[in-house]
Amino acid sequence: MQELVDKDELSPVWRERMVPGEDDSVRADPYADRKAAIEAAEALNPVLRAAISARTADSVAKRSLELKVDKALQSKRRLQEEESLMLAEALRRHTDDPRLDAEALKLAPDSERYREDLAEQLAEMPYLRVAKVGRSNNRWTHALLYLGPDGVWSKPYQAGDKAAQTAERAKIANGFGLSATSHWGKMKAKIRQILLPRANELLKLASVQRILAEALARGERVLVSNGIVFWYEPDGDIGWQVKETSSTRESEGATIWKEGTILSTNHGRLVVLPYIKETGELVRGHTKNGPNDGRALPRHRDYYVEIPFSLYDGDLMIGLFGELPYE
Repeated sequence: MQELVDKDELSPVWRERMVPGEDDSVRADPYADRKAAIEAAEALNPVLRAAISARTADSVAKRSLELKVDKALQSKRRLQEEESLMLAEALRRHTDDPRLDAEALKLAPDSERYREDLAEQLAEMPYLRVAKVGRSNNRWTHALLYLGPDGVWSKPYQAGDKAAQTAERAKIANGFGLSATSHWGKMKAKIRQILLPRANELLKLASVQRILAEALARGERVLVSNGIVFWYEPDGDIGWQVKETSSTRESEGATIWKEGTILSTNHGRLVVLPYIKETGELVRGHTKNGPNDGRALPRHRDYYVEIPFSLYDGDLMIGLFGELPYE
């Protein structure tokens, strides 16, 4: 578990959460799985937010801190939802891959004791090229195994924090044929590009068409979820199309202004969502092209459009990518 720590005039920072241990010691706050950690965080966050509200501080300073907290939490959640979507799609892409029996795996002699552990992971993710294995004395002590070009899994290497993070990222990156050791931000940008055609395919699904038809009937013309934007273009019989979310440097990780609007003065493929600065200023959203796209085709001033938008929970997009029925 991590916690967000107030740094007075500076923005809050994330650090490892420490809790009381035995004999007046302190220890880290680990959880056996993601579900348990999320449940604990969701129970703890309201308590911490109430502590901020109870402070006898200047109202402007308190509101500024609350906005900084919202920004940090929302940024984390957006990243988690995006990576959950990427993992779901990585798994889907390899549903029909052949699975090797545990006995058929080729391992270095020192890794023999991890055979069953590795086989279980490969049964779920047959594309893995890096795997985190092992647990001893009921402690979270892990080793990393690497798949060599000869098809043999390496000897075990002790997994520090960075190595363990690489193994977690491999669950996503390897599923798209990418390396987990490359720059993670650039790697996810590549995956977004890979996912965009998949998102366009969603427009053909009856379940998605129903969602969009219901949104249009409510007067909604922009639906946003996990970096994907469904955008309704009324002119030229274009109808619904898919764009990507983007951000300015200033808005990166910022708090999304859910009641805001997007003013589109061009036909850019990227959408910068409305956001709130830490000062409380509300910034309207807009459309643009990416760095290598060239200038976005401008709209005639008579056809500028100011559009409200709906922000959908990340689970919606994960469900749609899995082609789950819409209820």
